[in-house]
Amino acid sequence: MQTSTLWIVLGIIILIIAGWVVGIYNKLIHMIEAVRNNERQIDVQLDRRFKVFESLISAVKQYMDYEQTTLKDVVALRSQANTAKDQGDQSARMEAENAISRIAGSLNVVFEQYPQLKANTNVLQLQEEVVNTENKLAYAKQAFNDSIERFNATKKSFFESFVVGLFRGQLDQNFTYWNIDEQTREQHEGYTVKF
Repeated sequence: MQTSTLWIVLGIIILIIAGWVVGIYNKLIHMIEAVRNNERQIDVQLDRRFKVFESLISAVKQYMDYEQTTLKDVVALRSQANTAKDQGDQSARMEAENAISRIAGSLNVVFEQYPQLKANTNVLQLQEEVVNTENKLAYAKQAFNDSIERFNATKKSFFESFVVGLFRGQLDQNFTYWNIDEQTREQHEGYTVKF
């Protein structure tokens, strides 16, 4: 009688441990998928930005020659970003996409040189759309980085790290944070309020 009770208790303990492992495994898989979904949201905003750039360049063609260089630069950088993405080179992809963001940030300065552009409603709407897209992209990058941070903190937690060790191939994922480029960081650090 005591042997059967011992086996029942042992079986219950094994079931509890197995349930605990499955629960942690599922939680970590959910977090990995959240990171991947946030990365896809960045891709959506990057594609949207490229389409807005194309529309903006088309709208300003009649006013200035600048768009030829800008369009070529954006297309070349977008191609570099896509190639890097296909090759799994996340840092090269980020570098190219951040260069496009710098171009987007400098458009207003260039447009100031063309008064007829400032009067064109379509151009103004597209300029605003570029700014909105950059803001959405920044938000998507932040959400991506936040989900990586949550995943990394969870997988390094005491009990979770045991489960990661058991299922290293599925759970020990390493994601690259989407950081702002060095030039932008230096601009932010060097910013001073002028009176």
